[in-house]
Formats: sequence, C-alpha cells, structure tokens
Amino acid sequence: MSKIYVLDTNVLLQDPNAIFTFRDNEVVIPAVVLEEVDSKKRYMDEIGRNARQVSKTIDNLRQRGKLHQKIPLDSGGVLRVELNHRSFQYLQEKFVEKTNDNRIIAVALNLMLEEQKKKDGRDVILVSKDALVRVKADALGIESEDFLSDRVIEVNEIYSGYKECYLDKNIFDQFFEAKTLPVSTLAQYRLYPHQFVIMKNELQPSISAVGKVDGKGKTIKLCTFENDHVWGITPRNVQQRMALDLLIQNDVSLVTLVGKAGTGKTLLAMAAGLMLSEDLKRYKKLLVARPIVPVGKDLGFLPGEKEEKLKPWMQPIHDNLEYLFNVKKPGELEKILAGIGSIQVEALTYIRGRSLPEQYIIIDEAQNLTKHEVKTILTRVGEGSKIVLMGDPQQIDHPYLDEYNNGLTYVIEKFKDYGIAGHVKLEKGERSHLAQLAADIL
Repeated sequence: MSKIYVLDTNVLLQDPNAIFTFRDNEVVIPAVVLEEVDSKKRYMDEIGRNARQVSKTIDNLRQRGKLHQKIPLDSGGVLRVELNHRSFQYLQEKFVEKTNDNRIIAVALNLMLEEQKKKDGRDVILVSKDALVRVKADALGIESEDFLSDRVIEVNEIYSGYKECYLDKNIFDQFFEAKTLPVSTLAQYRLYPHQFVIMKNELQPSISAVGKVDGKGKTIKLCTFENDHVWGITPRNVQQRMALDLLIQNDVSLVTLVGKAGTGKTLLAMAAGLMLSEDLKRYKKLLVARPIVPVGKDLGFLPGEKEEKLKPWMQPIHDNLEYLFNVKKPGELEKILAGIGSIQVEALTYIRGRSLPEQYIIIDEAQNLTKHEVKTILTRVGEGSKIVLMGDPQQIDHPYLDEYNNGLTYVIEKFKDYGIAGHVKLEKGERSHLAQLAADIL
C-alpha cells in the first residue's frame, strides 16, 4: 500500500528534486512550505538557487493538472499542494505558537487522523531534515524520517584511500622481490586506482610494506616515498606520506584529503604546491581558496577593500604560509607574497565564470560545499592544472549538509573509480598532543 509523505521546506531546499524520489507514493507539500520557499528565492547563494529551482519545477508540473489535486509524477507517485488540513485544533494543546514548523506538523497530524478513520487508511510520514521537527512529530505520534536520498554513502562507508591486506608469505615475498604485484592476485579485495595498500605478512603481521594501485587499476607497485622533505615539511606518519605522494604526482589531477583538525592537510598541500609552482615551475600559479562560512555567530559586514574584507576569512591560510616561509615579523608575509606574485589567496565567492589553466589549486574547508558548488569549482579547472580538495566532514557549518551528503564526500565517492583522482584519509593529529586529544574526546 502506498504512503503519504509530507515534506518540510528544508528537504526541498537541500534537494530541489526531492519530490521525485518517493517512488509510487503520494507527496504532499503544505502551502506554508511554498511560502517559505518563496521567501528564500531572492538569496544569492545555494539555498536561493535551490528555492528558484523548486519554484520552476512545481510550476512546470502545473501543466499536468491542478496543484491542489493529485498530479502524476514520472516516478509513479503523485504530488499535491495541501491547502486544507491546517487546523490547530489537535496541536494547540501541545504546541501553542503558530510557527511555520508547527503549521507543517499540523498538516501531517490532520492528514494522519483523517487516514486513521478510513478502513484502508494509509501511513502518513513527515519528512524533515530538522531534528526538532522530527522530535515534535514523534511526540504527537506522527511517523517522521530524515531525508536520506541525498546521501552519497551510508554510515561508516567513507572511502579512506588505503586498505590493509594480509598476504600469504609466498605472495608477500614475491611482492618484495619484484616490487610489483597484479591486482588480480588480491581478488578478494575491492581496490581502486591510486589506492594505497598496506600489505602485511599473515604469519608475521609486524612485517609490512606499502604498495599503490596504478592509475589503470591493474598493478600494485611498491611505494618508496622518496620525496620525504618538501619545503621544510617532513611527513610524520604513513598517511601523510601517502598524501604527499598524491600531491606531487603528475598523473593525478584531483586529490581529496580528509582528516580531523591538526592532521596536516593544509600544510602538506601548500608545501607541495609551493614546491611544484615555485621550485619546479610545473605550474604557473598557486591558488588557495576556501568558502566563506562562519563558525558561530557571524560578524556581519567588514570594512575596507576586498583584500581587507577577506583577511579574517583567509587567516588560516596565511598562518600556514607564515610557517612555511618562516616569517618572524608582522607584515613580512605580505611583502614576500607581493614579491613572488604567483601565490594567490582567494574566496570561493569569486570563482564562478573563471578558467584556471596550469595552476595548482587548493580548496580548503571543502566539506562546507554543496554538490552543486563543488561541481562549479571542478568545472573551472583548466588544462594542465591540479586541484586539491580537503576538509573534515565531521566539522560542517552549513545548515543543510552533514557528513554523508556534503560536496567533499560527493567528490570522493564519485571519483574513486577514476585514475585521474586519488584520496587519503589522514588519521593521526600532528599539531600537538592537546589538539589530538581535543579532536578525539570533544
């Protein structure tokens, strides 16, 4: 039997095509949801873009019938905009204020009570990404769910970029001698291009070696990690060595790095970028950018020209540059950057419409990007460029994103089958013992 799904506004603002993901069930959009979407359509950000797309999608569906009646969807289900069932009669004893959230809950509650009176009444489910809306619905006996169709992966399935493999002693010895091994030898493991393999002797697990799958996904080659010192930075653990290997490799155009605070993502990427652009001249420019998403309460408008406005947002990048250039005096970094001229620090706000050829591009805090925004960035990359996306999917400041549907996770999952990309998850914090302990226990 089909079900009735009542959608909250945040579902549509997160995924404008959400109404098409409920198969042969009935999708109900309360009238107040249209009002909330309308209030967001003038925003000049991702939420505004999604609000405008939702408006156009629903407007196009009007050609199939009246919105207050059931409009057939290609998925086999139906859609209607609910103008009735707005009564607060059953809700006001529990939640007095007539907020928009409570109006949406009231629609779901009234529909549920109506269906319960029918002999073959259907289940009514409220779908919302707002945890408190789901809690309120549960308190009233309404079935509620989070919207999960936008998730790229399931829980605990995030690709790490490396895998531990236990080998028979003869195969392990063969790998050490030949320094190469066909991927087909490890048919029991699912391996991807440029994935690292930590090989262990199954009889003596303390004996191990690190290999890496080639770009075609056919051969595993022994890693020697020869570049162990880049711009004064020395990798301190095996994951950092893996990351540095990908960061300086010619045939990997896209590198993704994830890890907790203090694992060395930004420092390693910038050290590699400086070596390849300044020392080896492989790239004409080093471009470092990050999204402008505040942590906590926003400071509001900032005074000054563009560079002055961006300075507080770009300070984490400047901190790493000061460390790499061994800056001691105030203002010294600005003089160095002005003298070099090939290092550019930008906000992602200004990237649309640009073409970026022959550049080493670093995008920090990429976990705060949506799928659409990360697509916009990657389609800016020109011929001969390399781009590095990095961040911590567990530290997201965007209201509609989580660990499993953000742009960084999306890119990792979609590109893991392609030889043009490589990925590493950094595990161990190297900033300080305090920083590592805070990342683990807080």
